[in-house]
Amino acid sequence: MKYMILTYASQQDYDGMAGQASGKPAWSAEEFAAMGAFMEAFNKDLADSGELVETRGLAAPVHTRRIGGQGGAPVVTDGPYAETQEVLAGYWIVECESFDRATEIAARLGECPAPAHVAATAYADIRPITESREELEG
Repeated sequence: MKYMILTYASQQDYDGMAGQASGKPAWSAEEFAAMGAFMEAFNKDLADSGELVETRGLAAPVHTRRIGGQGGAPVVTDGPYAETQEVLAGYWIVECESFDRATEIAARLGECPAPAHVAATAYADIRPITESREELEG
């Protein structure tokens, strides 16, 4: 079964990782390097186990566009969005034997080095990936 592990961040989080204080403290170069090293090792472990299907980090929310509709015409809104602070920051698609195993994998993200104020609010979602309409109905 395939599962998607999703992580979230705000524009302030992205700014902090870039070394800019914007309501939250800026990350040091050492903190950012430690996070990068952790992610590389995490991804390598998943690839080595054969469980990693794909992973990607996403650009900051400021580089986002949302497409909606109004009166039958598309409406484009540039990000970030006032309605929400946190947006999808990255994801992993893993293929493993169970939801419990996907949860174990995602729980390891809690070991990722980060400033205390970031680690205190970090979380990940795990969602099964459906392969057919019948799975959505079931």
